[in-house]
Amino acid sequence: MEILWVLIALVMLGFVLLPFLRRGRGAISLVSPDHPDAADPANYGFVPEEELDIRMPGPDQDLLDVLDVVQRTQDYRAAQQLLAGTEAEGEQRWQRVQAFAGAASLELRQRPGGVGEPAGGQWLRVWRAEAPKDAGGAAVHAEFLVQQAWRTASPGTDEFRIIMEEAKAACGDAALLAPGDPIPYIVELSVARGLNYSQKDFEQLWLKILDRAPAHMGAHLAALHYWCEKWHGSREAAYSFAEAAAARAPRGSLLAAMPLFAVFEHLPEVTLVSSFWRTEVVSKAVHGALHAVHSARPDDPMLAHVRHMLVFFLVRGERWSEAMNQLVRIDGHVGALPWTLSADPAAEFAVYRALAVAGYEANGGSPASLPH
Repeated sequence: MEILWVLIALVMLGFVLLPFLRRGRGAISLVSPDHPDAADPANYGFVPEEELDIRMPGPDQDLLDVLDVVQRTQDYRAAQQLLAGTEAEGEQRWQRVQAFAGAASLELRQRPGGVGEPAGGQWLRVWRAEAPKDAGGAAVHAEFLVQQAWRTASPGTDEFRIIMEEAKAACGDAALLAPGDPIPYIVELSVARGLNYSQKDFEQLWLKILDRAPAHMGAHLAALHYWCEKWHGSREAAYSFAEAAAARAPRGSLLAAMPLFAVFEHLPEVTLVSSFWRTEVVSKAVHGALHAVHSARPDDPMLAHVRHMLVFFLVRGERWSEAMNQLVRIDGHVGALPWTLSADPAAEFAVYRALAVAGYEANGGSPASLPH
């Protein structure tokens, strides 16, 4: 056991030092950051680590502008208008609901309130009070409760269960306000995981989503968690779910990348053998995701999610050029898996980016040879 902990410590130390990388003769090694051969991501126009946006996976300027207005004025109406004008069945609406709920949750965490001090996220409470029949506000409130449960309580505790039960009721209210909207049911997928829905009950919930948005990538990613080994399924169940989604994916759909996310959810805690990242299972999943990315619409809101996951796997597999081709298209935003699992998503992303740059240059690459 002591040897295992030493190995883990060495791996973690290596990741801390990875930004200081040297490239040469097809290999990379650690050097000081002022070394003349140190790889520099800035040469590629990459955003400095401290300026990386951890709120979302890719650009959505309308959302950023509205978030700024809402948080500055504490007036919910700009958010209400943006959601009302966003396609109900689309991926973008789901991402915006998550973003508004996350903003309110973070505000409450930063300003819990007290004597003479209003709590953060007050604009969401006012939204629900002043517009109780607004479907957008109801969906944001339901997602807010889900995020609060996962952020403030531990699964299995009474506090967690109480918040999740409240979220479940909020999902029901939101569904009644917009019967054709898949979002309340997508929010409930997380509730199902937290409240230990039986597989029969979960499948009934999933059918409601398929009836409304059968190719919704965000919904599939949320459902995948339930089927994973660490929750209520198994590796085989998760792989089966992901592969079935990929098999029925319509042309141009990013659902073909689902197996890559299933592989990620079942990675071993420690992987010290580099050949693991070139096994048939990993290679097949990466190939499917690359094909999905190449076939997808350039404006698909889920495209950045898949590109971020590809960067993780391509860097681990030492496929430097392919990793760089993804990085130039997503750099600047890091609000996606796998980075959001880290306490410091920007730092985690920056480590992989530095690795990709060093590996790319060690094999003859340069800013001039990188296609954009």
